[in-house]
Order: sequence, then structure tokens, then C-alpha cells
Amino acid sequence: MLLFNTKKYTYWEYWPSFMFYVPVVPYAFYLALKSRSFGFFSAVNPCMEGSGHGLESKYDTVQLLPSKYKPKTIFIKIGTETSTILPKLVSNNIKFPLIIKPNIGFRGLLVKKINSEKELIQYINKYNSINLIAQELITYKNECGIFYYKIPGEKTGTITSITLKKYLTVIGNGKSTILELIQEDARAKIYIELISEINKDKLHSVPLQDEEIVLNIIGNHSKGTQFINGNNLIDKDLTSFFDELSNSIEGWNFGRVDIKFNNFEELKKGINLKIIEINGIISEPTHIYDASKGTYFDALKAIKNHWKLIYRIGTKNKRLKKANFTNLSYLITLYFRYKKYLKKVSDLSANLNSR
Repeated sequence: MLLFNTKKYTYWEYWPSFMFYVPVVPYAFYLALKSRSFGFFSAVNPCMEGSGHGLESKYDTVQLLPSKYKPKTIFIKIGTETSTILPKLVSNNIKFPLIIKPNIGFRGLLVKKINSEKELIQYINKYNSINLIAQELITYKNECGIFYYKIPGEKTGTITSITLKKYLTVIGNGKSTILELIQEDARAKIYIELISEINKDKLHSVPLQDEEIVLNIIGNHSKGTQFINGNNLIDKDLTSFFDELSNSIEGWNFGRVDIKFNNFEELKKGINLKIIEINGIISEPTHIYDASKGTYFDALKAIKNHWKLIYRIGTKNKRLKKANFTNLSYLITLYFRYKKYLKKVSDLSANLNSR
């Protein structure tokens, strides 16, 4: 346990999110003064509520996607009778296992793989105080996050970040149980409480020699997934694919797209992939969390540079009369909505982890 605590404090990739944003606040304040509005960011992605400020509906943003990239998804409103949900799953051809998560969510909070009707009903009954979405489980073996932006009026955009995601795994030796392998793995033991709960039915089984055991398929850093800097994969073909994607989503100019895919060559051609989420201004260039290829200060610089892009796109959209800035009153209301909702979801997540 001592090693667990030490790593949490000494390995900067595990530091809390405020450590990556508070240092950039003075620069964001400078940009607000320069644009003469604290709401300059709200004009970046006119197709999203608040340009994707974090309180937008995940269900609504999924609907923005071209149908061939869109995962099958249903919206589960607060108070929905569980008896009405199963028919909706059937009519949308969503089968078990599936993924369920809050309609408004952050950093993987309450995202869970659901294996049966019983698990689904239990989950919905526990978390019926928030809107949820159920989504088909995408079985492509790889996942990545790609950050893209395009300045309004320009024909082509730019990819600034590729994050390859390696799910938390252990390798069998033919002798040790999964629990023992977790305890012996430097990364896995950091998340031992989380992954022990997910794998509770097989913790004491013994994998074969060299057998790979995937402990969690939720591609969030907070769930143990390793983020790997893949910026070396940025090329013209990939940028061209994202230009086409941007053109098909009117009003989306900036953000990260999380993709499940088969292999990278197919991804660049736009085949054998699904986009599980599309994010706006609150999204991160998550390659920064690969500590092997950068420092904490490199991460801060990348975030600062993305705020500069937010300023350029927002002010350009306003000049082109494609969007307007929000006022200070709205931003204050938004801040308290954000804090209230984040606390609510965090409390629900804490209750989940304590059971």
C-alpha cells in the first residue's frame, strides 16, 4: 500500500486534474481579456451545447456522427421504468454485454460493462437519479483518442494529438492466480481495488503460461488504461480522414474523438471503426499523460497551446457571425451547475466503489 501511495504522488501522470489546469488559468484569463469576453470558448463548436463544455449530452453528441461511425445507443431518462428499457435494446439491436454510462460524464465515472439483464436492472435502479445512455459494446481490439482542430474558413485541419490506449493486462505464468499477478504488476496494483471488483469472479483462477488477461476494457486513464503517445502516426491520410469527418459534422471545429478500431491503416481509410465519443473544448490531448515521452511541464505547454487554439477558433467564428460568446451570468450559472453535477456523480461513484 505504501508503494501505491508513493506512486500516486510522485508519478505526475496520476496527479489530480486541477494540477494540469490551475497553472494555465492565468493564460486563459489573458485570452478572455484579449477577446473582451469570458465566454470566448463558447463559439468554438456551434453544434454542441457550450461548444462541449462538459455538461453537454453524450447522447446528443453521438447523434452528430455519420451513421457508419455511430455506435448503437439509447437514452435512458431519469425515472424510466426498467421494463421499458429491454424492448428498446432489442429494437436497436443492442445485445449483452453492453456499456452503460451517465449521459453527462467525466473521466470514466460510472462507466461500466454490463453482462446481463440482471446487472442492467441493478445498475439503473442504483443510478436512476441521473440520465444514462446504454451503448453497444464495440469489439474492435484497439482504441485511441485523436485530437483535431480546423480554423473556420480553412479547407484543411490539423491533428495535434494521437493517444493509443493499452488496456490494463497481466500475463499468466501458469502458477499464479490473477490476484497474485495483479499484486505483482507495478501498474495493475495501483488500481487493485477497482480491477478486483471488476474481476471478482475470476481472481483466484490461474491463467496459462503467457496467457494475456485483460482486466478492464474501459479506455480511461482513471480505470488503469495506459495512454501512449502516438503522435508519430500523424500523416496526410489520417488528416484527410478527419477533414472529411469535420465536414460531415457542421459546426464541429475542435476536440478529441475516441475511436475503437481494428488496425491503424484501416482507420486512416475510415473502415472497420466506431467513434464511441466526440468531445469539445473540455477534452484533452491525452498523449500528454505518457510520462515516458514528456514532462509535466510539456503537458502544461500542450494544454496552454490548445487554449490558444480555442481563442483563435472562437474569435474567428464570432467574426464570421457563425456563433456568439456567452455572457458572464451564464458562465457563473454553468460553473455552479458543473460543480453540483460533478459532486453528484462523484458521490454515486464512491457509493459504487464502496459496495
